[in-house]
Amino acid sequence: MAVGIFDSGLGGLTVLEAAQKRLPDVDFIYLADSAHAPYGVRTADDIYELTCAAVLRLFDAGCDLVILACNTASAAALRRMQEGSIPEGKRVLGVFVPLIEALTERDWGDNSPPCEVDVKHVALFATPATVSSRAFQRELAFRAIGVDVEAQACGGVVDAIEDGDFVLAEAMVRLHVDALMRKMPMPQAAILGCTHYPLMLDAFQEALGADVKIFSQAKLVGESLADYLTRHGDKIGVGEPAYLTTGDPKQVSNRATQFLRRQITFNAA
Repeated sequence: MAVGIFDSGLGGLTVLEAAQKRLPDVDFIYLADSAHAPYGVRTADDIYELTCAAVLRLFDAGCDLVILACNTASAAALRRMQEGSIPEGKRVLGVFVPLIEALTERDWGDNSPPCEVDVKHVALFATPATVSSRAFQRELAFRAIGVDVEAQACGGVVDAIEDGDFVLAEAMVRLHVDALMRKMPMPQAAILGCTHYPLMLDAFQEALGADVKIFSQAKLVGESLADYLTRHGDKIGVGEPAYLTTGDPKQVSNRATQFLRRQITFNAA
């Protein structure tokens, strides 16, 4: 049995790399829906249909557990999927929970009432679809009170990263951080609410300032997955990782290799 990791593009490779380092003996199958990326500008219904199709493809490939390493898919599709479209014996998890656990310092299984936390002013950088869903704020409200979240829709950043234009991506990060800080001049923490954004971590940190603590998902999701697999040993498999894409395998392989600075070979999904 393999663990599936899904993203609309290549950003989820940051999660995959962290998970592989933390869990070197686990099979992973990565699926990038490159033919339909980016998801961040699509409607909720469109995102849901595309996410369901991708998850079913990973189930067919032998995955019992799939991680939606895509904040947009987690925001727009996960809850709807969990309410009725996941086959028995299969599991789909998102990327919000580890972030909220880290921000609030509370385990997800802690069902006590929401309480105050140390961080009061949080900047959220995400795709337009994730921002409009307000999914992060909704999930956070179940765990914490008194937290002011200011969200900034970072249109165009994912496209620039997917195109390999990191100069443009850095410039757009600075513009989006400036826009957010006009609304929240002194954030205490920042959430990088897209799995592409860890690739721009230094640019976000420089623009925000050294005093702003940045919560990036890749490592947090890797640790959370390790904890989950410790408690669900039947989900662990042994074998070779696989990389699948709905786009052009050669083009996607070249971009993935550039992202991770090691050879990655994608096959057609």
